Amino acid sequence: MAIWFDLDKVTDESFFDTAPLRFDYSMHLNATADEVWAGLVADKPLAWCKALNGRYTSERPFRVGTTREVAANFNTIKLKERFFIWDEAERRHAFYVEQANAPAFKQFAELYEVTPTDEGCRFVWKFAMAGRFGLGLPLKLISPAAKLALFDGFIRDTEKHFGTLK
Repeated sequence: MAIWFDLDKVTDESFFDTAPLRFDYSMHLNATADEVWAGLVADKPLAWCKALNGRYTSERPFRVGTTREVAANFNTIKLKERFFIWDEAERRHAFYVEQANAPAFKQFAELYEVTPTDEGCRFVWKFAMAGRFGLGLPLKLISPAAKLALFDGFIRDTEKHFGTLK
């Protein structure tokens, strides 16, 4: 049985600009906005990311308050998430982590935005996090390695799956 650690709620998207640790990615993909959005809201969201395994735990239709469970880094990191932004028309949503199986973070959130372009779409993926008391500096020190190994890997997998436009 897993031990779960509660994280603080994120209710405002300003956290993506003010969090102590942030990774922002913008990809120009060779897919329609609808195709990318469909992959984000599929029964197995982000299925193309090798290091992720997730599922929605709320009934459809999804909206603010929707929940999801994700295992990352090949099942070593487990997260219980709750969406605080959900806009189908704009293909935009964001969640915060309610619980994690590791005590590293005080707050953790992600934002997804998919916008049509003349050719394909633009996919913005933002990560924002704050460490628990006493863990802020260690998290900053390991963040370049985590970015390269985990977060950049999500982006590489996404670009490989959909193809890119430069």
